[in-house]
Amino acid sequence: MSTQPHYDVIIAGSGPAGSTAATLLAQYGYSVLMLEQGQHPRFHIGESMLPRSEPVMQRLGIEWSDGNLVKGGAKFIDEASGKTTFFPFQGKYRTFQVERSVFDERLFNNAIKHGVAAQQQEKVTTVNCSTEAVSVSTDKASYEGRYFIDATGRSALMGKKHKSINKLENLGKFALYKHYHLAKTPATDALFATGNIEIILTDIGWIWCIPLVDQRLSVGLVVQKQYPDDLKREALYDHYINASPRMTELLAGAELWADLRVEADFSYFNAQRYGQRFACCGDAAGFLDPVFSSGFFFAVKTAEFIADQIHQGFLEGREADPTLHAVTDQIYQTGFQSMYLMIERFYCSNLVHNLFFESDREERIKREITAMLAGDLWMEDNQFQQGLLRGRHKVA
Repeated sequence: MSTQPHYDVIIAGSGPAGSTAATLLAQYGYSVLMLEQGQHPRFHIGESMLPRSEPVMQRLGIEWSDGNLVKGGAKFIDEASGKTTFFPFQGKYRTFQVERSVFDERLFNNAIKHGVAAQQQEKVTTVNCSTEAVSVSTDKASYEGRYFIDATGRSALMGKKHKSINKLENLGKFALYKHYHLAKTPATDALFATGNIEIILTDIGWIWCIPLVDQRLSVGLVVQKQYPDDLKREALYDHYINASPRMTELLAGAELWADLRVEADFSYFNAQRYGQRFACCGDAAGFLDPVFSSGFFFAVKTAEFIADQIHQGFLEGREADPTLHAVTDQIYQTGFQSMYLMIERFYCSNLVHNLFFESDREERIKREITAMLAGDLWMEDNQFQQGLLRGRHKVA
């Protein structure tokens, strides 16, 4: 095992979080090594973007309208009662539905374009952070640097090392999903013209419906409550998709584009997100149920926070300070807590029926919910958000 050159920052993981942090640090002029255990392009769920991701994309030099479907907003549907409500994204920033394998590879290649050294199919095995330096070992080599970023997603390298991963209860338990190529009908034409994500309520959770380019559709069933014992995996998925009039309408004549996939145990937080010469971003810092599509947004936003703070720490000679990220982590936690509390109330307090479906009666409430759904989680005057944060159920 050979010793490699010294880098300012070593990053494990090259998804949106890793690629964003790497690009921003390279823009500051630092030498960055990004280590990826997989190979781009690779499949990833989470195609629906939030508008507040756009400022980060602008910093990266990414024109994310290229090859992606514009997203008009989010529509919530309760077919049992016939109620619907729509939250339009008509503010300053645009957003899109993306194919993650393609878009993640664009972010990865953009990092390389900015001068980041990147290795694929190389897995980080051990990380040691001391007062003087960082040493990283992989299944192929050893590296040294000044700082380490964990962007390993739900593998949560540092969280597992420190035994600091805590599951979040009362949210979705698992998701079943497929991708389709839709037939051209008036219903599908209308869906692709708006690009809206649709969230359909069920008695055991909810269904996502995300239109993509080239007449494709991502459809998922998130299960939160007890489901029939005689229905497993594909049978459970088919039962609830076929029982939905909206999905029956959209999938008429559709061809299956990707077989059933499963995601499980996807809500948790990392209680130790930073320390001496390291920080965790994206899913390595925490991940929430996908109902409000916050995964990609938190990935790139936490990466931005961390990259900017590492730069500041290097300038100030504080790179070994274990509290370097304390202030920006508090900002991140405000956003994470806000989204968690809204999701928790979605499941446990009938938020959609009690507030979302009634929000058209009050312009302020409609505006404040829309802001949060757009990823605008740091508004001082959002009374709805402040009410959530004053509640009793919070992540420790």
